[in-house]
Amino acid sequence: MMMVRILLLIGIFTSSLHAQILEISPAFPTVNDVVTIIYDATEGNGSLTGVNQVYCHTGLITTASTSPSNWLFVQGNWGQVDANVQMTPLGNNKHSITIDIDAFYGFPVNTTVLKLAFVFRNANGSIVGREADGSDIFYDVYPVNGGLQAAIFNPTQVQLVGLNQTFPFKGQSNQPCLLTLKEDGVLLSSLNNATLLNYTVTAGNPGTHTLMFEADNGSTVIQDSVIYTVNPPVTYLNPPLGTKNGVNHVNDSTVIFQLYAPEKQHVYLLGDFNAWLPLSNYHMNCSLDSTRWWLTVAGLQAGQTYAYQYLIEGQGRYADPVSTLVLDPNNDSFIGNTTFPNLHPYPTGLTTGVVSLFETVPPSYAWQNTSFNPPAKKDLVIYELLIRDFVAARNYQTLIDTIAYLDRLGINAIELMPNSEFEGNESWGYNPAYHMALDKYYGTPEKFKEFVDTCHGRGIAVIIDMVLNHAFGQNPMVNMYWDAVNNRPAANNPWFNAICPHPPNCWGYDFNHNTAATREYVDQVNRYWLQEFKVDGFRFDFTKGFANTSAGYSLERINNIKRMADSIWTLDPNEYIILEHWCDNSEEQQLADYGCMLWGNVTYGYQNSGKGFPANSSINNGIYLNRNWSLPHLVTYMESHDEQRLMYEAITFGNASNPAHNAKDPYTALGRMQGLAVSFLSQPGPRMIWQFGEYGYDINIDYPCRVCNKPILWNYLQQGRRRQLLDVYKAMLSLRNNYETFRSLDFQASLGSGVKRMIMNHPSMNGISLVNIDVNAASAIPSFQHTGWWYEYFTGDSINVSNTNASMMLQPGEYRVYTDIPLPKPTITSVASLDELENPSFDFTVYPVPLESTCSLKIHSNVFQSLNIEWYAADGSIVQQFRGLAHAGENLISVDTHELLPGTYLVLVHLGNKVAYKTVVK
Repeated sequence: MMMVRILLLIGIFTSSLHAQILEISPAFPTVNDVVTIIYDATEGNGSLTGVNQVYCHTGLITTASTSPSNWLFVQGNWGQVDANVQMTPLGNNKHSITIDIDAFYGFPVNTTVLKLAFVFRNANGSIVGREADGSDIFYDVYPVNGGLQAAIFNPTQVQLVGLNQTFPFKGQSNQPCLLTLKEDGVLLSSLNNATLLNYTVTAGNPGTHTLMFEADNGSTVIQDSVIYTVNPPVTYLNPPLGTKNGVNHVNDSTVIFQLYAPEKQHVYLLGDFNAWLPLSNYHMNCSLDSTRWWLTVAGLQAGQTYAYQYLIEGQGRYADPVSTLVLDPNNDSFIGNTTFPNLHPYPTGLTTGVVSLFETVPPSYAWQNTSFNPPAKKDLVIYELLIRDFVAARNYQTLIDTIAYLDRLGINAIELMPNSEFEGNESWGYNPAYHMALDKYYGTPEKFKEFVDTCHGRGIAVIIDMVLNHAFGQNPMVNMYWDAVNNRPAANNPWFNAICPHPPNCWGYDFNHNTAATREYVDQVNRYWLQEFKVDGFRFDFTKGFANTSAGYSLERINNIKRMADSIWTLDPNEYIILEHWCDNSEEQQLADYGCMLWGNVTYGYQNSGKGFPANSSINNGIYLNRNWSLPHLVTYMESHDEQRLMYEAITFGNASNPAHNAKDPYTALGRMQGLAVSFLSQPGPRMIWQFGEYGYDINIDYPCRVCNKPILWNYLQQGRRRQLLDVYKAMLSLRNNYETFRSLDFQASLGSGVKRMIMNHPSMNGISLVNIDVNAASAIPSFQHTGWWYEYFTGDSINVSNTNASMMLQPGEYRVYTDIPLPKPTITSVASLDELENPSFDFTVYPVPLESTCSLKIHSNVFQSLNIEWYAADGSIVQQFRGLAHAGENLISVDTHELLPGTYLVLVHLGNKVAYKTVVK
């Protein structure tokens, strides 16, 4: 008789096969079984301990899953009382539910099910039960008529125990057979004709031991194993001088790992170099002050990439808090090889959760621009952009290819929304997980360096948005010290406040900037980005949170920011520090005097100016002197990622009281945006432009939600009126870049209601800008600095001023820029040159709404011309597309929408060189 011998995977993560947190009957379920699931809320992360009513949220891992954690056939309505997944409390923090697997999940008969997947929650989903390391809970599903099955059910993961400590062992099979248990090859117990073997193991000598469980029915032998490690005594020894937290390279085959983890008793290093097992020779040393765990690892392969984690007290596996690159098993599969080629494989089956990466020989980037001098603070024109919504490929390479456009625009700094590792892939980035790790969704570290290098080669500084007010739940420092009972950072967490001290402005988990650990972390993060990527500074998100207080003046907050700034400026005194602060002016003034720049939100005044309501159109607060500041350190903006788009405000809520100049009309509104650009860019001090404001992007910021993907509309530049707006931006930026007058701090600003006037003085040339933001004609007194000839920049016209107090009439939305020296007339696109009609607005109809299986679009065209229709889903992707021609008259287009999922869609119609859009619901 032939005997079949099956050896189950030996590894630290048999918990991925049978989680200790679950007890399932029958123990070896198939898709045909009715199973009872008992969840022990005290196990895993223990978050649901004491919660009486628990709900399971569950799905399946099948052969069709795109990753080991890609749930399919999900059951449960998150955050709702759902009888379908409501569990029965059994007492002692145990909860049960009984399900018929195939009927409950509703999968097709040809589905191959590999695992049941679970997390557990309270009624509203605010408390979630998971594995101890925060990962999902999985349980194997076995083949129907699969023959003998056997496995270890306790312990289900590596045990870290003390010398002579005892712990229970449980092995089980699905049919009577010979069951044996051996430790390091020595027989501990044997039972014949049995399905269950229980045993109490007494831990042996310090080191690693293997427990081998075997089931033998005479024709098949199945073996399963788990290891346990007896903790050796901790070696207390200080690390070599200069060792920093994270990976320290000694040579091409030797590194020193260091982890800051006070109050912990045992820490092991796990990784590709030791099969992810807590071996005694990877038990880390502890510094004499009991705060830092460190270990030298030699014999690594030069040029090799390795993944690693820390196992702390046997309870949780954590990626390095100061990782510079990580692997995320839940999200990396969605990153294309073009964006991040040859990504190191995830150690599936050996560990769970996020893991860190390092290279024994880090690649060296050959910087081409090593003597870049960033623009002076007062001269900055910053372009804020979100890579996800700026270029369709959403990567650094495409962004590099687009730098020429921004260079031609005339900006001299790019501010990227957060690109450090954030949770998920598609995000604004204000949900940070690993502050030192570059998020792979946009590309490799080498490509980001190339982006910075290319910008520097064109005289453009690079500023990154850094979120050091808080971190989200994937952050290992949050989880290393966690209060499972209260579902928040523990009181002894070295970095985080247990409770956010400045509500309602609370996101994720709040850093305590008063602790030495947080300050060290902040400085290491900032230093890394400055030295590794040569960025030119930071925009720090919500620095109002850099104190354990809420409203009012805070000396504590001021001192924390000054301390951080000093650390940065010690490395390079020219680095930009821009604060999103939103505090009392006296506090902001003090920080501005210290050398920081601060965001200046003047959106309300610019929105009303664009809409044509003079009474509420003051933009005086965008001038630093009007805040009683002595230095021009106010980064003023009309729009930012947080603010509604000016064009949307104008065409939706504009002043329509003058039919001859209706601010709601897109053609008129785009002309009014030109005037806003003239006034905005005439003002002194740093300015910031939000992406695509230069051509009047008009999609609602809340379509379909605030942080959702937005359509990328480069095709807007085919419209002459939008090209005009872009040209006005270019013309004004050319003035700032080429003439000191338009950067001069000798000025007078009159930016209240009505006509906006800037008077700019400089020995080389004087200038004046005038903008009538009313929807009616208005009289303005330019207050020319002297009599004589003055030259209008945009028209090339000249006037001979004999009375400096004389007034002039400005038409609705009209703007003028005068200088007392003639300048080259800028090139402004002629609308007629692109065959655009005098009034390009048009409308179309979509019916029925809400959408059904088919719908129709009715579009009127005056002439025979091109017709293109695009349907955008909520994530910004194009789900329907039509390319054709419109004839003169009514055009009826039928669209098949039966495959569109329920939700909100944006329908964009391009009729010749005109564009209109509507949002529709299915």
